[in-house]
Amino acid sequence: MSQAAFPTQARVVIVGGGVMGVGLAYHLGHEGWGPDTVLLEKAELTSGSTWHAAGQITHSTSSYSLGKCVDYNIGLYSGALEAETGQAVTWHGCGSFRLAYTPDEMDWLRHTLSVGRSLGFNIALVGPEKVAELHPFYNLDGVLGALHTPDDGHVDPTNVTMALAAGARQKGVRIFRHTRATNITQLPSGEWLVETEKGAIICEHVVNAGGTYARQMGEWSGLQLPMTSMTHHYFVTEPVPEFANLDRELPVIRDDRKVSGYIRMEQKRGLTGIYEKENSNSVWHDECPWDYENWLFDADYDRVMPWLEESLNRMPIFADLGITREVHGAISHPPDGNPLIGPAPGVRNYWCCCGTQIGIGWGPGLTRELARWMVHGAAGISMRDYDPRRFGSYATKEWQIIKAHEDYKLRHEIPFPHFNRLAGRPVKPSPLYDRLKDKGAVYEEVYGHERPRFFAKGIDQRDHYGFGRTPVHDVVGAECRAVREAVGIMDISAFTKVQVEGSGAADLLDRLTANRLPQKVGGIGLTHILNRAGTIELETTVVKLGEGRYYLVCAAFFEQRLLDHLAAHRTGEDVTITCLSTDWAALALNGPRARDVLAACTDADLSNAGFRWLSAREITVAGVTLWALRLSYAGELGWELHIPRDGALTVYDALIEAGQGLGITDYGSFAMNSLRMEKAFKGAGELTNEVTLAEADVLRLARTDKDYLGKAKTLNPERRWVCAYLEIDPDGGHDGHGGEPVLIDGTVVGSTASVAYGHTVGKILAFAYIRPEANLPGQEVEVIIAGQPRAGRILGAAAFDPESQRPRADTVMEPAQ
Repeated sequence: MSQAAFPTQARVVIVGGGVMGVGLAYHLGHEGWGPDTVLLEKAELTSGSTWHAAGQITHSTSSYSLGKCVDYNIGLYSGALEAETGQAVTWHGCGSFRLAYTPDEMDWLRHTLSVGRSLGFNIALVGPEKVAELHPFYNLDGVLGALHTPDDGHVDPTNVTMALAAGARQKGVRIFRHTRATNITQLPSGEWLVETEKGAIICEHVVNAGGTYARQMGEWSGLQLPMTSMTHHYFVTEPVPEFANLDRELPVIRDDRKVSGYIRMEQKRGLTGIYEKENSNSVWHDECPWDYENWLFDADYDRVMPWLEESLNRMPIFADLGITREVHGAISHPPDGNPLIGPAPGVRNYWCCCGTQIGIGWGPGLTRELARWMVHGAAGISMRDYDPRRFGSYATKEWQIIKAHEDYKLRHEIPFPHFNRLAGRPVKPSPLYDRLKDKGAVYEEVYGHERPRFFAKGIDQRDHYGFGRTPVHDVVGAECRAVREAVGIMDISAFTKVQVEGSGAADLLDRLTANRLPQKVGGIGLTHILNRAGTIELETTVVKLGEGRYYLVCAAFFEQRLLDHLAAHRTGEDVTITCLSTDWAALALNGPRARDVLAACTDADLSNAGFRWLSAREITVAGVTLWALRLSYAGELGWELHIPRDGALTVYDALIEAGQGLGITDYGSFAMNSLRMEKAFKGAGELTNEVTLAEADVLRLARTDKDYLGKAKTLNPERRWVCAYLEIDPDGGHDGHGGEPVLIDGTVVGSTASVAYGHTVGKILAFAYIRPEANLPGQEVEVIIAGQPRAGRILGAAAFDPESQRPRADTVMEPAQ
């Protein structure tokens, strides 16, 4: 390509020509932005990590959103892409098995089966005899069962990428190879300047699809994009005599326990890939060398030998063969294993399409969603797990490396519900951290904050894992009963806390929130912030602290999303936005005795007349001046106390002392989730970028007499699905974990979003997105939990206190029955 043909302007510039960058170019073309999109690759397409990928893809995933992507990808690879572009992709539709050796692994497969059923996958749980029938060479000693996904396969990574590139070009995308970007900076106009070896391009949107270069590319723009390059091996054997006369390709075997990887055919040879569970290796902590193209490392047999030897025990026909190809290449691993797909934190129109450890398996589906997000304002699946803004400034380079090693070694471990990744912790402990840890708190990390999950009473102070009920079940039940019958206290310091003040504060918030802002000082409102597609960005509580002064509280992981949304929609008005999330702590005090406990520590009038429901006041508790909010996520008489950080321990200790004799009990997020489900309070699992306010069934919190971002689309009466509230038969020992199919008369009508056992009501409770016509109170349904059907029905009101009398009580209520 001549220098004269190099563009100086574009709507979108994608930097990186692996499967992620090219996949995004392809999908931007399909969304109508092709002629306005430029892709730059420093060498040849695929020359980074893509070319050395093993290229496998499976329907075996317990992630509902990722399952949608995988299903799309398999359809694309197995025929659609080649039919569209005329470019061969070399699809091998051999199917696959994921093996289970233990009861826990069988439970994992049963849950995956339920999610797959919800998504309409061709998927089955089978015994060892079925594996032996389709793969007679695998040693199945100890195997209890397997998940069979017959539509799976593998594909040539280079061919796929070239086919996507051909499709992108057909839609007008311009691709420039041998064009290295050297800098990316934002101009005062808000546009991006991409400097390259062939000249500079000014663009509205820039995309970092740099693969192993993505982190250092982010540093050009002052961004901290957390990911680390980890090295992974696979090995190809000499030709296997037993494969010579096979008339079909054997299924891929995923053996997480014995091999910690996968085994498959590669033409007539054998291929084994290993994710070692100790002594993992990271590289390029500071910078990936720019001249590395098609780079591989020497094999490190000592590191992988225990699993390589076991792979030969499992595939004895490989044991006497030599290895003819050693592939030891680098792959990006984010701290939690999920890709970075979406807006970079703190800037406008800088998009991440990187940090993807399984580019072939996940890439096209995720880049389709990113293209939709860029063009239309929202993706078609929930992007919470992939949004780059889920990490904050705490994600330092040193921490990234620790977490990447942890993620790599967990790649083939059982993904238990609520699995707690402990490396590099604690990150941001609250002022109560040590006090509560001494009382038995088992912590989880949310946006770097440490939050109690539960308090270990009568059990070991650690996580207890299982897909069924564990000893934690009864512990959480006791915490729930304490809140319902007496009083519970919880450290909620992890909540995002943002102050918006100035003469333009009300105008800014009013045009971004669907509900009416509180009008009186001390007023509290619950509202949603939407995107231009009319779907939900986040839910937030808004408190009017004073004239032109508002306080916003939302879930911890939405902190940067909220800050970015506010900043992006300022139009020059007088507004100051201050994040108080770490400067302020917070406590929740809930239960029929909450007023008695708080009254012992303050002179404030706490009666209904003096402190009405859904109002806030500045009061003094134990000598500490703080903001008290009368509201309750548990659906009880209660307050949230938002406290300057250095006063939090004083307030907590005073409340605990006042609660002696009244049954005060510490509780954690597991009990909080159960309590909110009993009250039918929707949470982050229901209020996602996939749905409008109408679909989420929260139109009561949307005004029709004001304008706000996304209003016309969110009020659209044409609903694709609607959020239903279910009770489910609790017998069976498994409560569900989200993604399970909901059936009426044997037909799948939707899937669960959140599931929890309601300890007060003795039922499993769930929110589920189902077909609108199916959402009839009293409607009998079936929910497939752990692969088995369970009876349920749709509820028309909260399972507990449907009239919401308890939070408004002015006297002590009778204990919950």
